[in-house]
Amino acid sequence: MLFNHAPAAVSYSFDEPNLVSAAGLVPVMAFAQSTGLAKLAEEKITVRNTGADKGANPGAKVSSLVAGMVAGADSIDDMDLLRHGGMSSLFGSVYAPSTLGSHLREYTHGHVKQLAAVSSGFLTALGAKIPLLPVPAAGDGAPMVFVDIDDTVI
Repeated sequence: MLFNHAPAAVSYSFDEPNLVSAAGLVPVMAFAQSTGLAKLAEEKITVRNTGADKGANPGAKVSSLVAGMVAGADSIDDMDLLRHGGMSSLFGSVYAPSTLGSHLREYTHGHVKQLAAVSSGFLTALGAKIPLLPVPAAGDGAPMVFVDIDDTVI
């Protein structure tokens, strides 16, 4: 026998107020906060004269974007996962996806360079907190660092 019925569209919702769908974000974002991610973004990113929903609080908005990406979001609409269930009891200043999208749409090439400065400062802060690479001694006893240079980086 052949089944001739296509299933209806399937959707799901995670709206239980006592559960958190991405509990792994707690240590990741606590570590990001302790290394100054939001503070760096506040200092370096200058989206000005574009309205409160776009230019204000770049540190919280960049932190929200990072949290969403860590949790698996790959589009602005997916950033809504940060507002499901009990996430609001764990994190403050979680913005609506439309607000995050408006913020990103105001970015110019200069803002991308500012984000690169945030990334660089954040990586430096991470390195200061946790040794990311073992530093073996070279033949003369001096410490050395391994650098992986990718051929696609220009």
